[in-house]
Amino acid sequence: MSDVADAIVVGAGLAGLVAATELADAGRRVVVVDQEPEQNLGGQAFWSLGGLFLVDSPEQRRMGIRDSFDLAWQDWLGTAGFDREEDHWPRAWAEAYVAFAGGEKRSWLRQMGHRIFPVVGWAERGGWAATSHGNSVPRFHITWGTGPGVVKPFERRARDAEKAGKIRFLWRHRVDHLIRTGNAVTGVSGAVLEASSAIRGAETSRTPVGDFEIHAPVVIVASGGIGGNQDLVRQNWPERLGRHPAFMVSGVPKHVDGRMIGIAERAGASVINRDRMWHYTEGLRNWSPVWENHGIRILPGPSSLWFDATGRRLPAPFFPGYDTLGTLQHIMASGYDYSWFVLNQSIIRKEFALSGSEQNPDLTGRDWKLTARRAIGRRATGPVEAFKKHGEDFVVAGTLSDLVAGMNRLSGTDLLKLVDIEREIRARDREIGNPFCKDAQVMGIHNARRSLGDKLVRTARPHRILDPTHGPLIAVRLNILTRKTLGGLETDLSARVLAGGGEIVPGLYAAGEAAGFGGGGMHGYRSLEGTFLGGCLFSGRAAGRAAAEAVA
Repeated sequence: MSDVADAIVVGAGLAGLVAATELADAGRRVVVVDQEPEQNLGGQAFWSLGGLFLVDSPEQRRMGIRDSFDLAWQDWLGTAGFDREEDHWPRAWAEAYVAFAGGEKRSWLRQMGHRIFPVVGWAERGGWAATSHGNSVPRFHITWGTGPGVVKPFERRARDAEKAGKIRFLWRHRVDHLIRTGNAVTGVSGAVLEASSAIRGAETSRTPVGDFEIHAPVVIVASGGIGGNQDLVRQNWPERLGRHPAFMVSGVPKHVDGRMIGIAERAGASVINRDRMWHYTEGLRNWSPVWENHGIRILPGPSSLWFDATGRRLPAPFFPGYDTLGTLQHIMASGYDYSWFVLNQSIIRKEFALSGSEQNPDLTGRDWKLTARRAIGRRATGPVEAFKKHGEDFVVAGTLSDLVAGMNRLSGTDLLKLVDIEREIRARDREIGNPFCKDAQVMGIHNARRSLGDKLVRTARPHRILDPTHGPLIAVRLNILTRKTLGGLETDLSARVLAGGGEIVPGLYAAGEAAGFGGGGMHGYRSLEGTFLGGCLFSGRAAGRAAAEAVA
């Protein structure tokens, strides 16, 4: 099959949908190609919790949170740690994105029907100095409707454009080559794969049934990152994080394989910051998996005690929700791939959320009555209780001795000693009786409860972990979970892909995770959270608008 269009978008995830709809709104004819079947429309955004980074939002102001561009940019710079010559465009993208997050981002989405849950969350708290990593204030705004609620406005726009003949989707079309005419990219070619009725996220066949070739003056690569390709993750694993894990769970489906990044590179594109990536330390083996080695992340509040595999408590500031990559580096230095949370029923009820739209039916379904149950009763949410009951990484016990014995049985070792675990927990419990103390984690709990959002739904009232009225005791084995690619195709602020010498590759654009969410890595070394979906929105919009002008 051969075809012609004004623009080609490779990837029907969030960044691709945004780019395609911007092009269509400008009157351009767009072909969207994706190797997966139609049921995967929206890509990884559909599976997400729908968290968005906003600055000085009405939701923040209503909760008494004082935020500003200057504070957010200070936090971003301290988190990103830009220190390379190739960070020129990533830093420029970052500054533009923070301005977008404090400017028209919310109103732009709201005009399309997007809505935000009113309680603002506090992710990546940092715990170092004011100029270092972390959010100084809560900025994590959950979409009312979670990931599907983020995708929906753009899916609706895309379907309307499809009916109007402006957008055409070609599912099960795997791009294998970027076509070049002289120095310019002028199209794509590849294989048509056999049809698949596999459910969203499940692995699909790679059996070809035909070939295709499409020509256009503009090609936008919006194909995602490498998180589903563990071989590539390990190949790019940075030395600064220690050895790569022997075992990881996968936070994204297998088709998030990084193929298009390599294809674009072979066509002359510059790929930068390959060693910058974002993987989580609180991964669970999904007891009801959709894809191979399916992992789910715990979004923890600040109260669980964190131990490495040998029973040593993690030092400050490596507490739940504070410093993802700092904690990852510390865990890998222990010589083991896993760690432990120790907590009780009162903490799991108030502080455990699970990442993913399917793990939050109340928020995803926009059910206020069901959502309100998070603040009352003894039980955690239904999905959390299901993991506690069925998840192979959970141990539940009435006494600490039984809990530690169960943890050793689960790991198949005798690394954990009751006397060591008990000493740490009792010492922490002695600190909890006053509103002041010297234990940095307990200080953080008191600090968190000064934030209205945390006090309402995310931080348990301070209490002794070993108090039987708050039982049973719970231990959770935490695995490394693959997730995001922070580096990628280098782009200028118009999302035009650059070659190794800094010159523009004519006709080639990139957006979303394939472009490191902008510029080839606008997050630098670390993320402030809520910025991945936002990066797809921002870079997809920039790519679509710039490409529309280019083919005017």
